[in-house]
Amino acid sequence: MRPSIAWPGGARSCVALAFDLDGPTGDAMLDGSLKGNPAYFTLGAYGPYRALPRILTMLETFRLPATFFVPTWVIEHWPTQCRAIIEAGHEVAYHGHRHELFWTLDDAQQREIMTRSQAIFHDLLGVRPVGFRTPSGDWGAQTPDILNEFGVRYSSSMRGDDRPYHVAVDGHPQGLIEIPARWELDDYASLAYQRAPDFPRGLDRTAPYAQVLANWCAEFDGSHEEGLSMTTLLHPKVSARPGRMALLEAFLAHMTAHEDVWFARCRDVAEFWQQLPAQSPGQSPDQEPRHAG
Repeated sequence: MRPSIAWPGGARSCVALAFDLDGPTGDAMLDGSLKGNPAYFTLGAYGPYRALPRILTMLETFRLPATFFVPTWVIEHWPTQCRAIIEAGHEVAYHGHRHELFWTLDDAQQREIMTRSQAIFHDLLGVRPVGFRTPSGDWGAQTPDILNEFGVRYSSSMRGDDRPYHVAVDGHPQGLIEIPARWELDDYASLAYQRAPDFPRGLDRTAPYAQVLANWCAEFDGSHEEGLSMTTLLHPKVSARPGRMALLEAFLAHMTAHEDVWFARCRDVAEFWQQLPAQSPGQSPDQEPRHAG
């Protein structure tokens, strides 16, 4: 398929590397079970404390930019590590406070989380993020409008295309840019060991690393061939372990072997796409523009 998007610098395709620095947040924290489960806490803490430095070193070696979506509870407990992300030239963006299920929250609860998150980012890191990734993989009907109230210009939460697209926001003519990511590029799907539930019982619960690498490279090859954009859903606590770093490095080496790829932070992709006519999912940039519903 002939590429139809003129990416910056004459690139054929776009890659926005993105990492979710969740730490020990999520269901176990929200339901209170984390307090009595030190093993879960240390498993999550491994992400910002031990795994993140490996990711930053790898990105420096490959000279690639990235975006880190960070729950602000993690920033409160590991501010030095989170500041290192910014000092290395990468982007940090919203990801809830304790990795809340946004689609289960009413508007007031979502605003409360965003208010708290905005203050923590400003007070501890000195930044005001412009990006958001919903921690729950879904959002409520009013979430785009709420994000706009807090200065968010893009989201990387939905699955409606393999290119960015516009989401309508009441009273905001430019809307919200959605930079979709896919579960196929989520390391949890292949590499997260499951203790509870024990399924499949008695069998391996992580995929062979060579197969994971082949799958990821195939996803990039297809995206690059069609001139699309690709965004990852990688978690340092899952994939930035000693035996898995070789997998990540091989994946980056495969992509950087192509000289015609625009590697960009998510905010850079959003700024570029904002200049184009508004499209909904499934619509090419040269088609009649219309907002997504």
